[in-house]
Amino acid sequence: MMKKIAIIGATGMLGQPVTYEFLNASYEVSIFVRNPSKAQKLFGKKVNITTGNLTDVARLKKFLENQDFLYLNLSVKQESGEHDFQPEREGLANILKAAKETSLPRIGYLSSLVHFYQGQNNFDWWVFRLKADAVSQIKSSGISYSIFYPSTFMESFGKGAYRQGNNLLLSGKSAYKMYLISGSDYGKQVIRAFENNNGNNEYTIQGQEGYTADEAATLFADHYPKAKIRIIRAPFGLLKFLGKFTNKFNYAANIIEALNNYPEQFDAEKTWQKLGTPPTKFLDYIKKCP
Repeated sequence: MMKKIAIIGATGMLGQPVTYEFLNASYEVSIFVRNPSKAQKLFGKKVNITTGNLTDVARLKKFLENQDFLYLNLSVKQESGEHDFQPEREGLANILKAAKETSLPRIGYLSSLVHFYQGQNNFDWWVFRLKADAVSQIKSSGISYSIFYPSTFMESFGKGAYRQGNNLLLSGKSAYKMYLISGSDYGKQVIRAFENNNGNNEYTIQGQEGYTADEAATLFADHYPKAKIRIIRAPFGLLKFLGKFTNKFNYAANIIEALNNYPEQFDAEKTWQKLGTPPTKFLDYIKKCP
C-alpha cells in the first residue's frame, strides 16, 4: 500500500528537494501551503494541496487525518521579530495539537546544527532559543519523532542565503569548516528515517566535504558554468550596526556570526550507517546548479 506523507513547508528552498524525493519514492504526498499557485507551479498535480495557515487548528487537523507521517520544514522569517507569530513556536504548538487529535504516528522535523552555537562565546539569540524550544515541544508531545540537525546546505550558495543574483555575499571570516550537504541527498536520508520508523531518533546531517564559507564561495565562483559570480564582502561591524534598526539586518548579523564561529565537527558516521552516505560532492552540485 502506498504510504502517505504530509509536508508543511514544501515550497521553501529546503522543502522542495525533500518533497521531490518523496514523490520519486512513490509516496502519496499532501502539502499544507499558504500559496497554492506557487505549489501548483512547483509540483503540478503530483501532490494533494491544502491551503491554510498555521493559526487554524481545525484546518490542520483535517489535513493530518489518515496520514502515515508528517515532515516539518518551518523557519523564522528574517523580517520578523521575537514577539511576532512564529511557525516554529505558536505554529508548531498548533500542529502538535492537531497531530495528537488525529493520532499521527510520526513527525520528522528539520532543525539545524548551528543552533547549538547558542551560549558559546556569550552568544545569545532568540531565534536559537526558539529552535531549542521547538525540539523540546516535539520531544514532549508523546508522538514518535525523527529530528534532523543539518550542517549548511549546498543550496545556500546555489540559490539561498549567500547568493544574491550573480553575487555571493560574505561578511566576517569563517573560522571552521562546514560539511555541506545537498537538499536531494538530505531528502533521501529523511525518507530512510521514516522507513526505519523505529523509536525516537535524532540525526546529525552532514556531507562528505568540509569547507569554510570563504572556501565554498571561491569554489562556487570559480566553477559555476552559467554566469560570472562575484564575491562581495560586507563589513561585519556595519552589519551589526544596521541590525540595531531592522530585523532583517539583525537576523543576518546573528546567523553570520554563528556560522562563522560555530566549531562544527564531523559527527555523521552513525547517521550514515542508518540513512546512507550522501554521495553529492560540492563541485558536482555547482556544475548542475541552475
